[in-house]
Amino acid sequence: MKKLSRQLLPALSLLTLSCSVALAATSSLPHLEQKDGRYALMVDGAPFVMLGVQAHNSSNYPGALKQVWSAVKDAHANTLEIPVAWEQIEAVEGKFDFSYVDTLLAQARQNKVRLVLLWFGTWKNTNPQYVPEWVKFNNQRFPRMVDKDGKLTYCLSPLGAETLKADQRAFVALMRHLKEVDQAQRSVIMVQVENEVGTYGHARDFGAQAEAEFNQPVPAAVLARQKAPAGGAASGSWAEVYGPYADQYFHSYAIARYIEDIAKAGRAVYDLPMYVNNALRNPLEALAPWKSNFASGGPTYDVIGIYKAAAPHIDVVGPDLYAPDSQQVTANLERFQRPDNALFVPEMGNATAYARYIYQILGRGALGVAPFGIDYADYSNYPLGSPLTDKRMAEPFGQVFAAFRPMERLWAKWAYEGRTHGVAEGDDRAPQHLALKNWKLTVAFRMGQFGDEDWLAQRKEMAPGTEQPNGGVALAQTCDNEFIVVGQRARLRFEGDGVNAGKPSMYARIEEGHFDAAGKWIMERNWNGDQADYGINLTARPVVLRVKLGTY
Repeated sequence: MKKLSRQLLPALSLLTLSCSVALAATSSLPHLEQKDGRYALMVDGAPFVMLGVQAHNSSNYPGALKQVWSAVKDAHANTLEIPVAWEQIEAVEGKFDFSYVDTLLAQARQNKVRLVLLWFGTWKNTNPQYVPEWVKFNNQRFPRMVDKDGKLTYCLSPLGAETLKADQRAFVALMRHLKEVDQAQRSVIMVQVENEVGTYGHARDFGAQAEAEFNQPVPAAVLARQKAPAGGAASGSWAEVYGPYADQYFHSYAIARYIEDIAKAGRAVYDLPMYVNNALRNPLEALAPWKSNFASGGPTYDVIGIYKAAAPHIDVVGPDLYAPDSQQVTANLERFQRPDNALFVPEMGNATAYARYIYQILGRGALGVAPFGIDYADYSNYPLGSPLTDKRMAEPFGQVFAAFRPMERLWAKWAYEGRTHGVAEGDDRAPQHLALKNWKLTVAFRMGQFGDEDWLAQRKEMAPGTEQPNGGVALAQTCDNEFIVVGQRARLRFEGDGVNAGKPSMYARIEEGHFDAAGKWIMERNWNGDQADYGINLTARPVVLRVKLGTY
């Protein structure tokens, strides 16, 4: 850490970041810190941004890892999210095999990549498919949920005491092993507990125990965080307080409480940050009671309060973005970034159209983002993701991550300080506007690199390669009149605001360059003349600029 501090100080001086504060060194484990509603994932004593990728579900075996690491390299990722399945570490009850985990850790260190482990336990996409066989087929000991007609469903019940006990024991064994073999190196920086929990087609468990608990008073901790809809009672049973939302809300509480028991026990052994992810409900639809249109019980945006109340040992509730519509993406980011919840996108589609959202996500100060299915296994989840399974699939994300990688620590620091902003080109292709300190920024798309808007409109010609939305910009305001800009296929125009409102302004410098391994800014050329007469026009490949403005 002392070495990192020595490396960063010259960069801060060169960028004249007098308004920044130095990174603090600490020997603590990875953890989240919060300040003024902003969050940072602290790794090795400094803010860290996860430029991540997630492997396919079945790539969690030693023999499959070769196809993973080559894609991680092509994606220029600093973090790999990859499953650890209950069935593979405890195929025989009480006998644990961590050989895959050890192989994964060794190879991650060789490739200089951090790990986020995904615990596929009781639920994976609501299904018990990753539990051991001795759990899968023993309904008496590990009960399944019961529907309204008294029939068994596909999903294990969150009220199964033996199921919880067994899952918790396996998870604790995993965390204990991680502490023994990784506490010094800290390759694993975060853990996901379960995966996309909830149930499709069933609002909740209607078994005898579930019915008894459903009719009990809503816990005070839940009442404090999850408001009752109009007309609901201030206290009482789930039905009395939450009315038509009661089934979904009770199911959310039951699953969140189950996850809490697992996370709490695991963190008592090895205290790493933990999170849950979820398959989303449509954020553009008016909020309404569950209608079989999403996984009931999952940590959707409308029940984050319940998860926070029931699972305090879970740090983050993260959205999995698989709807490429730009309005839905923006709405989901807005709903999951809250004063009580850090923004983290643990899964995102790997189709090319998703690459532009990295700018928006990181610009909003997210802990990180990870497109899913970034490995070279001969499998594609098209049309949910890309139809490609080779380097062409990874490259759009690799180009963006490559621009951020040399300044990843600086970017994470700026994000924690609230200096970052970002936009992704919308499906409407319309210009977007950012309010900055004493400046306003307009970001337009499809403009090319030369010519004003009217001239381009008269020619009825748009820049080649912009047939589909693929532009994006992220920037950090490092001082009052200085910005680090990273982006592609966009035109930027700055205008004075605040104390600069109404004042004529111009660019002092537009330096194209990069940060070296020590965090030092290296200028490659200064944009001027044709390169600046029509705004700042970002190229098809991501470019990093240091922009300084002045007024006169």
